[in-house]
Amino acid sequence: MSEHVHSSSARIYVVVLLALLFLTIVTVGAAYVNFGSSSINLIIAVLIATVKATLVALFFMHLRHDPPVNAIIFVTSLIFLGLFLLFPLIDIGSRDKVVPYGLRMQAQPAAAKAAPAAAPAPSH
Repeated sequence: MSEHVHSSSARIYVVVLLALLFLTIVTVGAAYVNFGSSSINLIIAVLIATVKATLVALFFMHLRHDPPVNAIIFVTSLIFLGLFLLFPLIDIGSRDKVVPYGLRMQAQPAAAKAAPAAAPAPSH
């Protein structure tokens, strides 16, 4: 088995580190922004995490110096991970909101609370 020696300067690692720190700040900032629905917020967070994982794999795990078949395996695994996350999101988004039984009694419509209950008729 042959040893592969790759020369990488410290400057490249510092640039990648700064990019990862910037993307971490973007992730935290995106958590405070409402993009319309929680699904869209989750997709944006996963996309940012994917970019960060790709940077780590390419530079710190030296995937960019490996044979192309390893890159194909890596990209394929990301695609399948995206599919595995997408299908539950579609399923959860298509369901009705479930309210636990104990909370159903408390969450009555405002009109029902505002109307006074009719007093029972006196019986003679």
